[in-house]
Amino acid sequence: MVDFVEIFEVGPRDGLQNEKRMIPAAEKIKLIDTLSQAGFRRIEVASFVSPKWVPQMADSGEVLAGITRAPGISYAALTPNMKGYERARDARADEVAIFGAASEGFSRANINASIDESLERFAPVAEQAKRDGVPVRGYISCVTDCPYDGATPPAKVAEVAAKLWAMGCYEISLGDTIGQGSPETITAMLEAVLNEVPAQKLAGHYHDTAGRALANIEASVALGVRVFDAAVGGLGGCPYAPGAAGNVATEAVNKRLTDLGYHTGLNAGVLDKAAQMARDMREGSDV
Repeated sequence: MVDFVEIFEVGPRDGLQNEKRMIPAAEKIKLIDTLSQAGFRRIEVASFVSPKWVPQMADSGEVLAGITRAPGISYAALTPNMKGYERARDARADEVAIFGAASEGFSRANINASIDESLERFAPVAEQAKRDGVPVRGYISCVTDCPYDGATPPAKVAEVAAKLWAMGCYEISLGDTIGQGSPETITAMLEAVLNEVPAQKLAGHYHDTAGRALANIEASVALGVRVFDAAVGGLGGCPYAPGAAGNVATEAVNKRLTDLGYHTGLNAGVLDKAAQMARDMREGSDV
């Protein structure tokens, strides 16, 4: 049986959040509906953060209300606090994500809180989601390098991962937020995290700033990781991470995994169509 590797599509949220042109909800909905035909199990489509800080995501409720939900797909939303969680739940997000960091500098720049304070803020979200039967995914930013603090100690990533795991996150996505990780630093980080969280509960989220995302994915697969976040068309970049060029392109990850002999369950033709839509959105063309 061919080994399955899942690609978690994050383009409609993590990809579009940093676009300078305000993308109309109708365009986002059209992109998501196209992605829903590609064979994904999970697509991140919304972010219920303050519109003041991420104005591109202000229409997340409208987007979740407007998409055509395909059977078997979990439509995910990012939620920074209880208010965001309640909005996501009311908008019928199938699952939510909470997001911390492994570096103090990035944590303060991103959510104006220390790492410990951010985890305290997420605890009631995780507890309420459990009561509501809503799955919670955890993100950790800057798992190898931070734009403010420099190299991130692998032990710190493992510490934060263990706390998110204990909080009830069903999966923890490890983010190379500024795309400076290498197969060597990714391997060292994963070896530390694997002492706390099993490989089947981890995902890689590797930005391609330095052109090493695909190599980092290969290094992670070698250690048993079987889920990777990617954004169609290579959309994205973090507004709080200077120099973060963007996510690795879904279509490139799909091709590399397929070339390596893994099964992703994705339709390459639909991915190419969605990638062109993503490029048109970025350029301001009609989608």
